[in-house]
Amino acid sequence: MYKIVTVHDKVRVPPKMFGSNREDAIKKSLEERWEGLIDKRLGVILSVISVGDVGEGNILPGDGAIYYPADFGLLVYHPEMHELVKGYVIDVTEFGIFIRVGPVDGMVHVSQIMDDFVSYDPKNAVFTGRDSKRILKEKDLVRARVISISMGASQYKIGLTTRQPGLGVLTWFEREKRKAGSKKTEKVEKPKPKKKN
Repeated sequence: MYKIVTVHDKVRVPPKMFGSNREDAIKKSLEERWEGLIDKRLGVILSVISVGDVGEGNILPGDGAIYYPADFGLLVYHPEMHELVKGYVIDVTEFGIFIRVGPVDGMVHVSQIMDDFVSYDPKNAVFTGRDSKRILKEKDLVRARVISISMGASQYKIGLTTRQPGLGVLTWFEREKRKAGSKKTEKVEKPKPKKKN
Protein backbone atom coordinates (compact mmCIF):
# COMPACT_ATOMS: atom_id res chain seq x y z
CA MET A 1 0.00 0.00 0.00
CA TYR A 2 1.32 3.43 -0.91
CA LYS A 3 1.38 5.92 1.96
CA ILE A 4 2.59 9.41 2.72
CA VAL A 5 4.21 9.57 6.15
CA THR A 6 5.61 12.50 8.11
CA VAL A 7 8.94 11.96 9.85
CA HIS A 8 10.78 14.16 12.36
CA ASP A 9 14.55 13.71 12.29
CA LYS A 10 17.86 15.59 12.24
CA VAL A 11 19.08 16.37 8.73
CA ARG A 12 22.84 16.55 8.12
CA VAL A 13 23.81 19.21 5.57
CA PRO A 14 27.50 18.81 4.60
CA PRO A 15 29.83 21.82 4.09
CA LYS A 16 29.81 21.38 0.29
CA MET A 17 26.13 22.49 0.32
CA PHE A 18 26.58 25.62 2.45
CA GLY A 19 26.45 27.87 -0.63
CA SER A 20 23.00 26.54 -1.60
CA ASN A 21 19.60 27.74 -0.45
CA ARG A 22 18.92 26.17 3.00
CA GLU A 23 15.66 24.45 1.93
CA ASP A 24 17.24 23.06 -1.25
CA ALA A 25 20.27 21.79 0.69
CA ILE A 26 18.02 20.11 3.29
CA LYS A 27 15.84 18.46 0.62
CA LYS A 28 18.90 17.21 -1.30
CA SER A 29 20.42 15.82 1.92
CA LEU A 30 17.14 14.07 2.76
CA GLU A 31 16.89 12.55 -0.73
CA GLU A 32 20.45 11.21 -0.52
CA ARG A 33 19.87 9.71 2.92
CA TRP A 34 16.30 8.35 2.66
CA GLU A 35 15.33 7.50 -0.93
CA GLY A 36 15.68 3.81 -1.73
CA LEU A 37 15.98 2.72 1.90
CA ILE A 38 14.00 -0.17 3.34
CA ASP A 39 12.69 0.53 6.82
CA LYS A 40 10.94 -2.17 8.86
CA ARG A 41 8.30 0.27 10.14
CA LEU A 42 7.89 2.53 7.09
CA GLY A 43 8.46 0.12 4.18
CA VAL A 44 10.32 0.95 0.97
CA ILE A 45 11.02 4.68 0.85
CA LEU A 46 10.38 5.95 -2.65
CA SER A 47 10.66 9.73 -2.46
CA VAL A 48 11.02 12.78 -0.24
CA ILE A 49 7.96 14.77 -1.24
CA SER A 50 8.05 17.74 1.12
CA VAL A 51 10.05 19.52 3.79
CA GLY A 52 8.02 21.04 6.62
CA ASP A 53 9.19 22.89 9.72
CA VAL A 54 12.95 23.28 10.01
CA GLY A 55 14.53 24.21 13.33
CA GLU A 56 17.77 26.01 14.15
CA GLY A 57 20.86 24.17 12.93
CA ASN A 58 23.72 22.97 15.14
CA ILE A 59 27.33 22.22 14.32
CA LEU A 60 28.77 19.24 16.17
CA PRO A 61 32.43 19.19 17.24
CA GLY A 62 34.59 17.17 14.86
CA ASP A 63 31.99 17.36 12.07
CA GLY A 64 31.81 20.40 9.82
CA ALA A 65 28.19 19.72 8.83
CA ILE A 66 25.10 21.53 10.12
CA TYR A 67 22.34 19.41 11.68
CA TYR A 68 18.81 20.76 11.32
CA PRO A 69 15.82 19.28 13.16
CA ALA A 70 13.10 18.98 10.52
CA ASP A 71 9.73 17.49 9.64
CA PHE A 72 9.49 15.99 6.17
CA GLY A 73 7.07 13.92 4.11
CA LEU A 74 7.98 10.62 2.51
CA LEU A 75 6.18 8.57 -0.11
CA VAL A 76 6.54 4.92 0.91
CA TYR A 77 5.32 1.52 -0.22
CA HIS A 78 4.47 -0.75 2.70
CA PRO A 79 2.86 -4.09 1.84
CA GLU A 80 0.22 -5.27 4.32
CA MET A 81 -0.88 -8.78 5.19
CA HIS A 82 -3.86 -10.01 3.10
CA GLU A 83 -3.61 -6.99 0.79
CA LEU A 84 -4.70 -7.64 -2.80
CA VAL A 85 -2.04 -6.63 -5.32
CA LYS A 86 -1.73 -6.66 -9.08
CA GLY A 87 1.47 -7.00 -11.07
CA TYR A 88 3.30 -8.63 -13.97
CA VAL A 89 5.19 -11.92 -13.80
CA ILE A 90 8.86 -11.02 -14.22
CA ASP A 91 10.46 -14.44 -13.70
CA VAL A 92 9.35 -18.08 -13.78
CA THR A 93 11.47 -20.71 -12.01
CA GLU A 94 10.89 -24.35 -11.08
CA PHE A 95 10.09 -23.35 -7.46
CA GLY A 96 7.66 -20.53 -8.29
CA ILE A 97 7.16 -17.15 -9.93
CA PHE A 98 8.20 -13.59 -9.16
CA ILE A 99 5.71 -10.76 -9.61
CA ARG A 100 6.58 -7.05 -9.83
CA VAL A 101 4.20 -5.24 -7.48
CA GLY A 102 4.80 -1.50 -7.78
CA PRO A 103 8.36 -0.83 -6.59
CA VAL A 104 8.94 -4.32 -5.12
CA ASP A 105 8.91 -7.96 -6.18
CA GLY A 106 6.96 -10.73 -4.49
CA MET A 107 7.24 -14.48 -4.84
CA VAL A 108 4.50 -17.08 -5.38
CA HIS A 109 5.74 -20.54 -4.37
CA VAL A 110 4.78 -23.36 -6.75
CA SER A 111 2.37 -24.71 -4.10
CA GLN A 112 0.51 -21.36 -4.10
CA ILE A 113 0.08 -20.90 -7.87
CA MET A 114 -3.32 -22.54 -8.39
CA ASP A 115 -5.72 -25.00 -6.83
CA ASP A 116 -4.71 -27.72 -9.28
CA PHE A 117 -1.74 -30.01 -9.84
CA VAL A 118 0.79 -27.88 -11.73
CA SER A 119 3.63 -28.97 -13.96
CA TYR A 120 6.64 -26.86 -14.89
CA ASP A 121 8.01 -26.75 -18.42
CA PRO A 122 11.64 -25.55 -18.03
CA LYS A 123 12.17 -25.17 -21.77
CA ASN A 124 9.37 -22.60 -22.09
CA ALA A 125 9.37 -21.42 -18.44
CA VAL A 126 5.63 -22.10 -18.09
CA PHE A 127 3.40 -23.58 -15.38
CA THR A 128 0.33 -25.52 -16.53
CA GLY A 129 -2.61 -26.79 -14.48
CA ARG A 130 -3.34 -30.47 -15.13
CA ASP A 131 -7.16 -30.34 -14.92
CA SER A 132 -7.87 -26.64 -15.48
CA LYS A 133 -5.37 -26.31 -18.39
CA ARG A 134 -4.56 -22.85 -17.06
CA ILE A 135 -1.16 -21.52 -18.16
CA LEU A 136 1.06 -19.09 -16.28
CA LYS A 137 4.08 -17.52 -17.97
CA GLU A 138 6.34 -14.48 -17.90
CA LYS A 139 4.63 -11.11 -18.61
CA ASP A 140 1.20 -12.35 -17.47
CA LEU A 141 -0.81 -9.79 -15.48
CA VAL A 142 -1.68 -11.39 -12.13
CA ARG A 143 -3.88 -10.59 -9.13
CA ALA A 144 -2.41 -11.97 -5.88
CA ARG A 145 -2.76 -11.71 -2.11
CA VAL A 146 0.09 -10.93 0.32
CA ILE A 147 0.54 -13.86 2.73
CA SER A 148 3.95 -13.12 4.30
CA ILE A 149 6.19 -10.09 4.78
CA SER A 150 9.77 -9.96 6.02
CA MET A 151 11.53 -6.60 5.95
CA GLY A 152 15.08 -6.07 7.12
CA ALA A 153 17.59 -3.25 7.01
CA SER A 154 18.58 -3.76 3.38
CA GLN A 155 16.27 -6.41 1.95
CA TYR A 156 12.71 -7.66 1.99
CA LYS A 157 10.76 -10.81 1.17
CA ILE A 158 7.11 -10.74 0.21
CA GLY A 159 5.20 -14.01 -0.12
CA LEU A 160 2.13 -14.06 -2.36
CA THR A 161 -0.61 -16.51 -3.28
CA THR A 162 -2.71 -16.82 -6.43
CA ARG A 163 -4.44 -19.98 -5.25
CA GLN A 164 -7.58 -18.44 -3.72
CA PRO A 165 -10.80 -17.81 -5.68
CA GLY A 166 -10.62 -14.70 -7.88
CA LEU A 167 -6.81 -14.67 -7.86
CA GLY A 168 -4.40 -15.56 -10.64
CA VAL A 169 -3.75 -14.53 -14.23
CA LEU A 170 -6.44 -12.05 -15.28
CA THR A 171 -6.93 -13.71 -18.68
CA TRP A 172 -8.04 -16.90 -16.88
CA PHE A 173 -11.18 -15.14 -15.72
CA GLU A 174 -11.88 -13.47 -19.08
CA ARG A 175 -11.85 -16.90 -20.78
CA GLU A 176 -14.12 -18.38 -18.11
CA LYS A 177 -16.60 -15.47 -18.49
CA ARG A 178 -16.68 -16.01 -22.26
CA LYS A 179 -17.27 -19.75 -21.80
CA ALA A 180 -20.06 -19.06 -19.30
CA GLY A 181 -21.59 -16.49 -21.68
CA SER A 182 -21.53 -18.91 -24.62
CA LYS A 183 -23.32 -21.58 -22.54
CA LYS A 184 -26.09 -19.09 -21.69
CA THR A 185 -26.66 -18.19 -25.35
CA GLU A 186 -27.24 -21.79 -26.43
CA LYS A 187 -30.79 -22.28 -27.63
CA VAL A 188 -32.85 -24.14 -25.09
CA GLU A 189 -36.24 -25.50 -26.09
CA LYS A 190 -39.04 -24.88 -23.69
CA PRO A 191 -40.81 -28.02 -22.52
CA LYS A 192 -44.22 -28.51 -24.12
CA PRO A 193 -47.11 -28.09 -21.72
CA LYS A 194 -48.93 -31.29 -20.78
CA LYS A 195 -52.50 -31.71 -21.97
CA LYS A 196 -55.14 -31.78 -19.30
CA ASN A 197 -57.58 -34.70 -19.32
